[in-house]
Amino acid sequence: MELKRTLKYLRKDVWAQISAIYIFLVIVVATFAYQLTPDKTRNANQMHLSIHSKGPGFSCLLLIIPRNTSTTRKSFFNGNITSNEEIPVKDISWVNDGILFKRYGNATDYFEKVDYNDFEEGIGRNEIEKKYLKKKLFILGTDKFGRDLLSRLIIGSRVSISIGFVAVIISLILGIFFGSIAGFYGGWVDKIIIWLINIVWSVPTLLMVIAITLALGKGFWQVFVAVGITMWVEVARLVRGLVKSTKEEFYVKAGVVLGFSKMRVLINHILPITIGPLIIISAANFASAILMESGLGFLGIGAQPPTPSWGGMIKNHFNYLLLGKPYLTILPGLAIMSLVLSFMTLGNSLRDALDVKS
Repeated sequence: MELKRTLKYLRKDVWAQISAIYIFLVIVVATFAYQLTPDKTRNANQMHLSIHSKGPGFSCLLLIIPRNTSTTRKSFFNGNITSNEEIPVKDISWVNDGILFKRYGNATDYFEKVDYNDFEEGIGRNEIEKKYLKKKLFILGTDKFGRDLLSRLIIGSRVSISIGFVAVIISLILGIFFGSIAGFYGGWVDKIIIWLINIVWSVPTLLMVIAITLALGKGFWQVFVAVGITMWVEVARLVRGLVKSTKEEFYVKAGVVLGFSKMRVLINHILPITIGPLIIISAANFASAILMESGLGFLGIGAQPPTPSWGGMIKNHFNYLLLGKPYLTILPGLAIMSLVLSFMTLGNSLRDALDVKS
């Protein structure tokens, strides 16, 4: 009944529906990122320094030269690993035994040469044109290292979605555990846990995350753990209050009188009451985790290069706000804002649907 009532309410809230659809699409994009990106190399880290900071809609011809040491490995979820060289070229000329090409950005008339045998033994011009020459469109342009900006944005969504899930799961596990014990048993157990909550709460969140991150070391999963550890106190306080009030209800006391174990009463009769409020606070924590990771990325202690993250992209191109190419910073900023706004809008709608008092 509760689920039906919630869905019925959400069907009337257009903004909640738009937010839910947008979040679902971002999750799908993050999951199948490498199947959607123009640059399918791992972390979309194919650099072309000669075409750095090009605007949206830029296109050029790429000459792909395979190397003898190339070990190409393809992965559906993690992108391709290849040592093939991609050269943006402005002009090419075919000769009997090879190709003459001028690199993009070369102001001189100097042409470089590559032999046909450097591609594959016995290969001809037609095969080279089909396999090793391609016109590439950079829909959102390139970053300061000449990497495809759209590909970096798409793969960067993985960091934001992943840290949201991991942080919420960690905060729920710790928060429900400590909050339920404190609220149900009370006494000195409650006092110790409340003291611990107050200690954690008194330390600025960003400062604590930075300290934990530096202690664990810079890296992908270290950031996830650090953010999750700092977010459990809100969940614990919420669960503690709900458990403490619910355990005084008649049906709970009746269960204890009937001989049910305390653990059974807690799990089967008290904790289900907390599901609604926990869903709402999880949506808010998801948004907070995304903002926290973006802040850490901007400070340089989030996901480390070459892993793309929206906060790191803002950091790398912050100076371009004054250099006539603000979109390099604005686009990842809009990505962060839209995802956070969607989670907050959906959370507020769920709060109204579940009739949870603030």
